[in-house]
Amino acid sequence: MRTRMILYTASALVAFAANSLLCRQALGHTAIDAASFSTIRLASGAAALLAITMASRRGPVGARGSWRSATLLFLYAIPFSFAYVSLGAGTGALILFGSVQATMFAGALRTGARPHAGQWTGLLLALAGLVYLVMPGLAAPSPRGWALMTLAGSAWGVYSLRGGGAADPLAETAGNFVRALPLAAGVSVATAANAVWSFEGAMLAVLSGALASGLGYVAWYAALSGLSVTRAATVQLAVPVLAAVGGVAFLAERVTARLVVAAFLILGGVGLALTRTERRRRPPRRPEARRRETGREGGP
Repeated sequence: MRTRMILYTASALVAFAANSLLCRQALGHTAIDAASFSTIRLASGAAALLAITMASRRGPVGARGSWRSATLLFLYAIPFSFAYVSLGAGTGALILFGSVQATMFAGALRTGARPHAGQWTGLLLALAGLVYLVMPGLAAPSPRGWALMTLAGSAWGVYSLRGGGAADPLAETAGNFVRALPLAAGVSVATAANAVWSFEGAMLAVLSGALASGLGYVAWYAALSGLSVTRAATVQLAVPVLAAVGGVAFLAERVTARLVVAAFLILGGVGLALTRTERRRRPPRRPEARRRETGREGGP
């Protein structure tokens, strides 16, 4: 079970990094507009997930997922694309993952989790590495871009929190994609006057939806069943490093000492956080239990 959880987690992180590369390639070169990219991404993801779900069930698949989760998926996908119109890649990644961590840690604390000092140290170390990685490209972000990426990160954090209890990750993710599609299509219709299309942009969106998003989210849903909230929040900080390495391998970006040091800090911080376990607040003892322990009512 532990080996399976590690494989699910690693697969999801690689998929998320690949999704980042595909999005940067398409939107950074204006191969397609943000709304169209998001709509094609969700449509191809829904189609791939439904096909896999039907094949694995060998028959019709009942409706799964929920409109609430689908709305969160929509609130991640659309703002994410539009934010990268006005944000640099480094600034956008910092805002996105900072929002994700803050949202998921807040959710963990709300449910009674008490992270150990080692987990806090690991998170701060990973965040420091992330800041160090993107610092050369940091600039004052536009208020619109900052707000959109913060919304995207917060929505993804809540979506991840809700996905932790998924009974059937594949079917539920497919249902969420299907429900999110008409919401994204509505944005495309509303912004049709600014639409930009190219074969390259459309293919990048298909790959982003069918492979990096669809299958990646299935793996992430499955991984969440074996990850605590704080671990799930922290491990995602490895994605920018994987994306940077992918940029070097596939986009001919230059290897720098800064990238190596940042990767060490982030992956080291993630590793430190994953070696610790949370404590949970013990519920208050009932009066009957106190009487049994002390032999008298109202004892300490």
